[in-house]
Amino acid sequence: MRLVNPMKAMWGVTLLATVAGCSGQKAPPPAPPPREIEVVTLTPREVRDTGEYLGSLLSRQSVSVLPQVVGYVRKIHVRPGDKVEAGAPLLEVDSREGTAALDSAQAQLSSTQVNLELARRTLERTEALYKEGLASAQELETGRAQVEAAQAAARSSAAQVTQRQVQLQYHLVRAPFAGTVGDVLVRLGDYVGLATPLTSVAQADVLEVSVSVPSTRARSMKPDTALEILDGSGKVLITSNVFYVAPQADPRTQLVEVKAAFRNTVGLRPSELVRARLVYSARDALQIPALAVVRQSGQAFAMVVQAKDGKTVVERRPIALGALGEMAYVVEKGLQSGDQVAVSSLQALRDGTAVTPKQANVPSAPTGSNPPRASGNGGGTVGGSR
Repeated sequence: MRLVNPMKAMWGVTLLATVAGCSGQKAPPPAPPPREIEVVTLTPREVRDTGEYLGSLLSRQSVSVLPQVVGYVRKIHVRPGDKVEAGAPLLEVDSREGTAALDSAQAQLSSTQVNLELARRTLERTEALYKEGLASAQELETGRAQVEAAQAAARSSAAQVTQRQVQLQYHLVRAPFAGTVGDVLVRLGDYVGLATPLTSVAQADVLEVSVSVPSTRARSMKPDTALEILDGSGKVLITSNVFYVAPQADPRTQLVEVKAAFRNTVGLRPSELVRARLVYSARDALQIPALAVVRQSGQAFAMVVQAKDGKTVVERRPIALGALGEMAYVVEKGLQSGDQVAVSSLQALRDGTAVTPKQANVPSAPTGSNPPRASGNGGGTVGGSR
């Protein structure tokens, strides 16, 4: 057995450390820990191709009420904004002249009926005398002619009475259908003619919305295209389907009128202007949050999380983007369903950086719900419409 001197061993270790220090070599620094990042998992969602426009509401039943007789306004039964049923009285036009004319016609009818009865009795006596040979054939024919003339006069008088009765009914102006009364344009004592507007009645239970769309859009529209009416914040109030697409464009604006009908359950009013959104098509597609997109030299990239050599790293992957929605882009190429993309610390990430992913809670919205862009025709299309 060979004995080693402890002192010599210590000097040997010290000598090796001195030689290593003189050579300038240093131990490599430890690898940084993986960076914790937030990620979202991509799954297909509905993407809608939409256009937003300015729409005008129309009542399917709205009339301006005009009198059918002339005279002075004697009584007003309604006030602006009243709800009325069909046939409800609205106002009265002075009917004293019409009542007098009706009385005269009824008196004339009574006179003709008396003459008719007298002519019939005379004819009966003439017929009896004719059978006994005491009256000539000419007298019999004269009696029959007088009865026929009296009958014609009675029918004419009865028609006059009916006409006066109908004419008298026009002095009481009634609602043509159930609806809401508009502004009452006349006052008590006003003289009105056949062309004097009295008030209006509109039915707001069922309304139509009319929008004008570019002719290029109208060519691809179907009659059942969905139309949404929005409030000021973009929330959908009512959804309906298009029932009418104009067969020709407006020669001045080159826009095509489109209409949809709906039951008014939210208190909208005729002639009101509203935001209307047409849904031209819908499909399922991947969407990536706008904050997850990195751009360089005009090219869009996404930092995709994947496993490599037993570690979790990010890969800088080029992608092709489609329409921009409120908070997300449609992904046309470069990503697949189930991919996880980073949405935080993007400036600090490099291709191959080790990471610790954590699922992020990112709100989403359907593409195509952008606010409208202004245009010269009073409407606009969204940035996501293609």
